[in-house]
Amino acid sequence: MTESKTPVLYISHGAPPLLDDELWMSQLQAWSSSLKRPAGIVIVSAHWESAPISISATQANTPLIYDFGGFSPRFYNMKYDTPDAGWLGDLVASLMPDNEPLHRHSSRGLDHGAWVPLKVMYPEADIPVIQLSMPTHDPIKLLELGRRLKPLRDQGVLLIGSGFMTHGLPFIRDWRTDAEAPAWSSEFDHWAAEALAIGDIESLINYKSLAPGMPYAHPTVEHFTPLFISLGASENVEKPVETKIDGYFMGLAKRSVQVA
Repeated sequence: MTESKTPVLYISHGAPPLLDDELWMSQLQAWSSSLKRPAGIVIVSAHWESAPISISATQANTPLIYDFGGFSPRFYNMKYDTPDAGWLGDLVASLMPDNEPLHRHSSRGLDHGAWVPLKVMYPEADIPVIQLSMPTHDPIKLLELGRRLKPLRDQGVLLIGSGFMTHGLPFIRDWRTDAEAPAWSSEFDHWAAEALAIGDIESLINYKSLAPGMPYAHPTVEHFTPLFISLGASENVEKPVETKIDGYFMGLAKRSVQVA
């Protein structure tokens, strides 16, 4: 990676209780502190699946989306008032093919897959942010979308895929934050870690049939597939990526990686 290029991230984002987990917060803060301050942030969250490709509202102080339930009332009063991102929306739009329409929302804000981790990583909320919808779960098409977004890196824009390395919520039996990881979670996590460490993109593409722990690790796949957008924006999809955060939260793998 040339020094001028901004890296690409895939993060396991967590629900609002992440904001009460001192270890996880410290890991995210240390990671963001190691990065050059980005000019802008484009984030793809597991929680916005929409085709055609859409971008969130770009005006300053766009209200957040509180797309969760059952948590402390204080989480529903949190703010993340980012500055105007009109220029960033225009830049993303310019990277889309003429034959694929891009929908630009006038009021949709950031969902929790975007604002929860960003509130930890960039708490001042002083960096322009837009969210991009995930139009498909096809790894090949998502790799291509990442490739289209790759020029953002030359403009100092941080591209983030936000999901969760394992997300088998229906199969969780121990809801403690320090619960032991179920076999389906740890086995999938170890498999993905090895594939990422050696740049085995073909195995990752075929995770549904090759990865141990499936389909329990991902009964629905939207928390894994943002990874392919991040990998697609890499300098070389077969180049090893670096794990920045590992471990488990309620038994779910919070592995997060930095792509060169």
